Amino acid sequence: MIYRNDERKPQIWFCTGHFVNDIYTGFLNPIMPFIAEQVKISMPIATIILSCSHIFSSLLQPFFGFFADSMKKRALIFWGLICTTVFISCAPAVNNIALMILCIIFGSLGSSLFHPQSLGLISKFSTSDTVRNMGIFIACGTLGFSVGPLLSSTIAQYFGLNRMPFLSLLGIFCALLMFKMVPKMSFEKNEKPKINFSQAIKDILGNRQLNILNIIAMLKSLIQTSCSILLPFLWKSMNYSKFQIGLALFCFIFLGGISSLLSPKFEKKIGTANVFYISMILTFPMMIAFMLTYKTHPALSFIIYALMGFVTMFATPITMSMAQKVLPQYKSIIGGFINGFSWGIVAIAMSIIGYIAQATSIVPVLVTLSAIPAVCSVLVKHLKTN
Repeated sequence: MIYRNDERKPQIWFCTGHFVNDIYTGFLNPIMPFIAEQVKISMPIATIILSCSHIFSSLLQPFFGFFADSMKKRALIFWGLICTTVFISCAPAVNNIALMILCIIFGSLGSSLFHPQSLGLISKFSTSDTVRNMGIFIACGTLGFSVGPLLSSTIAQYFGLNRMPFLSLLGIFCALLMFKMVPKMSFEKNEKPKINFSQAIKDILGNRQLNILNIIAMLKSLIQTSCSILLPFLWKSMNYSKFQIGLALFCFIFLGGISSLLSPKFEKKIGTANVFYISMILTFPMMIAFMLTYKTHPALSFIIYALMGFVTMFATPITMSMAQKVLPQYKSIIGGFINGFSWGIVAIAMSIIGYIAQATSIVPVLVTLSAIPAVCSVLVKHLKTN
């Protein structure tokens, strides 16, 4: 494969696009309790709507990853970014529930278009230290995801939900710049590979190493998603403002982005397996500490919650880079599985979890969920981490 220009330029723009795209994917979580109040829907219904967002932005990523690996065009990252920014920005301003859901679906599909191709290309453009480059790329997306709640909650708090569509201008501008700046790709004769989708899925699902990594990705996304969706409803019931809820989610996800940057360095010092153990086990005692402090010591519980974000996303870039090395011919499809399919499965589960949390209580449900990765950390010893 021949790339026009050097590898550094496209990596910068992929990271920039990932940052901007994921700003919009983090929009809805902190303001959804207030949207639900505005359109008069319950927490379980609002949870289902947010789950639809994750389902459409995640479950289809392996399918779009197949097209990305086959077509070798840049188109998916541009149109994906535009769809995400336009439709997600419009969703909070729509009072009709059906139309709002359609905006969320189309915006989520945009994110599903963007991620697998960009994940595959960032790996292909890395001639050295793939884990480090993947860590930077994932960190940029995570940092963008952290800015989204802070930005949307600030606009909603001080300007109102009806002003949210103006925020789409940032994403449109970024997409146009990427179209101009990301180098085109050309191929030598007979270089373009032919990939059979069914064979690729069979190879991926039949690989034990990838199955374990997919399970780990699902378990970690379970904690991140449940904390991001359910806790805003808890805090709203405690009379926290939109901005305070957005700030809490910002800190949770921001520290997750920092951990994505630092985890490759920790991996070299303490080993890959220990990075996985830290990420999977520590969230359980931290969630118990949150449960014991969120009523009596809210400031301390806020700090615990933020640190939980750091721990939860600690192994994310390592998981991705390990998975892509197993079957490197399917980089985008595997990126769609680890970064997308796992989130989609969790999103389906969240539809049920929302009803359970409504019927019982939010925090005990979160404590129970956080115990699952800790118990399943035994899977790490079956990974080839050397």
